[in-house]
Amino acid sequence: MRRSMLALSLVLAFSVVPFCPAQPAPVQSSAPVKRPMTFEDMMKMKRLGETAVSPDGKWLAYSVTTVDLGKNTKTAELWLQAISGGEPFKLAGTQPGDSGPQFSADGHSVLFLSGRTGAQQVWLTDFDPATGATVPPGKLTNLDLGIDNALWSPDGRSIVFTAPVYPDCPAINPTDNGVGDKCNADRDAALAGSKVKAQVFTHLLYRHWNKYTGDKRSHLFLVSVETGALRDLTPNDPHDAPPFSLEGGGGFAFAPDSKELAFTENIDPEPATSVSAKIFTLDLTNPAAKPVKVSSSAGGNFNPAYSPDGKYIAWRSQARPGYESDKFRLVLYDRAAKTTRDAFTGAQLPNLKPFQFDNWVDEFIWAEDSRYIQFVSGNHGEAALYSIGLDDHDLHRFENIRGEWSGIHPTPIRDHGNEWIVGSLMEVGQPAEVVVADLDKASDDQKQYSPRQITHLNDALLSQLDLPAMESFWFTAADKTMLQGFLIKPPAFDPAKKYPVKFLIHGGPQGAWGDMWSYRWNAELFAANGYVVVMINFRGSTGYGQAFVDGVNGDWGGKPFTDLMSGLDYAEQHYPFIDKTSECALGASYGGYMANWVLGHTDRFKCIVSHDGMFDAESAFGTTEEDWFNIWEFEGKPWDYYGKPDQENPFRKWSPSLYAKNFKTPTLVIHGQLDYRLDVSEGFQLFDTLQLLKVPSKMLYFPDEGHWVLKPQNSQLWYKTVNDWVDQWTKKPGLGTAE
Repeated sequence: MRRSMLALSLVLAFSVVPFCPAQPAPVQSSAPVKRPMTFEDMMKMKRLGETAVSPDGKWLAYSVTTVDLGKNTKTAELWLQAISGGEPFKLAGTQPGDSGPQFSADGHSVLFLSGRTGAQQVWLTDFDPATGATVPPGKLTNLDLGIDNALWSPDGRSIVFTAPVYPDCPAINPTDNGVGDKCNADRDAALAGSKVKAQVFTHLLYRHWNKYTGDKRSHLFLVSVETGALRDLTPNDPHDAPPFSLEGGGGFAFAPDSKELAFTENIDPEPATSVSAKIFTLDLTNPAAKPVKVSSSAGGNFNPAYSPDGKYIAWRSQARPGYESDKFRLVLYDRAAKTTRDAFTGAQLPNLKPFQFDNWVDEFIWAEDSRYIQFVSGNHGEAALYSIGLDDHDLHRFENIRGEWSGIHPTPIRDHGNEWIVGSLMEVGQPAEVVVADLDKASDDQKQYSPRQITHLNDALLSQLDLPAMESFWFTAADKTMLQGFLIKPPAFDPAKKYPVKFLIHGGPQGAWGDMWSYRWNAELFAANGYVVVMINFRGSTGYGQAFVDGVNGDWGGKPFTDLMSGLDYAEQHYPFIDKTSECALGASYGGYMANWVLGHTDRFKCIVSHDGMFDAESAFGTTEEDWFNIWEFEGKPWDYYGKPDQENPFRKWSPSLYAKNFKTPTLVIHGQLDYRLDVSEGFQLFDTLQLLKVPSKMLYFPDEGHWVLKPQNSQLWYKTVNDWVDQWTKKPGLGTAE
């Protein structure tokens, strides 16, 4: 396979260019006319979940979630499919709701997780690699704890999983005679049966995202496949191992010889102010062994993975403590020398050379020969696939594949010596599907390459829908920085007509818009009822280098706001079909904050939608559970600035609440009661202020949703309320008529 040094510089064109490389051929008169997508269409789409590839590279196991809008349910099921082609079929012996499929290293067994008998347990079934047939599965574990994140050992003799336990209960092990399990079960039963539901807090992070954390902590367990004997690998540990992650996953890995486990844990005494997770290793051959810290970075360290030859452990590492959006570097730990070095430069930590790769490493896998690592990284609105050589540091981007990669798997598939990779790939007009890519063909930078699609979950429905291509444009910010924006035209677009605008603002703020599908903020669905959708990757967005990400720090309402306004100015000037008198700004999370900031700093919009937005930075500091975030972003704690002028106090300087006297734009406020990341009180304060100021406003309140709206019928109400609000203030009689 040809590998060449990645040219990281980009020649930026000032003209508008299509984001998708080619337009579909003109529709023939005999072909069915495509129609705009509806919310009901989106709910009918099958959603790809977890994926697993058999060791011989012949089989794909995967989860598919189906939504029943009428029943307000989402149901996942496990499927099998030959990677070479053929029809998918249910993984025999599994039931709706089962999850986590994974092949054993010898390819003759499959594990999965199932709650069919109560609490979720590990189940095993024999597997025939020749036919894909399985036998009736058997339950391996019998804990009332709620097992998750199960992982086979390479020798197939044991499995590691996570489960929440009371750390002060006796540790569960083969010689405890069930005392530890009984202690946990009794504590759970007493809690459930008590008529008093009050809780006593003695520590921070007592609630997180959408639930109260309680007294349990996630521990790692080792179970014998032969005997079912259990051992708590982090006994009586008061910390979560691994720590909570929005991305999910176990955060641990076996050594190739199955004798050692590497895992992530944050042992800082105050987890509410720390993101400094460390990598530890544990000798599994010695029940008395203690974890050994092997990471040296003061920042966060995540996702350890051993090289197939056992020489290295790689993981994603951050340098700066307290900063959850620091650059995720890729580092290598030499197990024999006990040294850590940067995978891109070879420099040992902490004395690093300047990085030749400045974006985040999002996920990675080892090549079978241990000489290369393939990884995914956000870059200019895509999540691209890369390869880095460990000896020569040869960096290559497979840049002729469009879209966003995730869930990548190594595979032994070879065709005339070429190397292949299996992964999930999505685009703005295509939900995620599993594909297999020939990396040699993907290396041909001169020709567009389309990986072979394995799954076809939504082909029939998508063939009926008019999903316009997304276009990319570049513009100059107020300080001369080059920025990227995206635009989607409405279905059945007529260039002679004028269209209102939905101006979407992403969250994070360290996030990005790009060539991706979403069920919560779907750009195609926003365009479907006659709107131009405009999105800007402002300062703080990922995929443009770490300095660009850092550009939002301590400047929440500064450059990001001017970047957004400059981007919209550019779109208005270069897209004559935009009706700049009919524009609405919509955002959630940081996007909700920015919607609130826009409310007090410009009257250019006809309406605003603010979902889960920060309204008052001081009150938000006292009601969030992730204190590290606000401490970093606002450069301290509120009391650090008491007595100082507002312009020297970032908690007041950047609070939308202090600009309420300027509020005039009709605003829809949305918030969920279970949002503990940005407390519902932020939404209540904003709505209260708007009502007292007599600004046209409405609040959509969800008592059963957190930071995201996830239940199907709640999502239906969300889209209807949002679209009705935008229509009310932007659509005019004769919308879409010629000038």
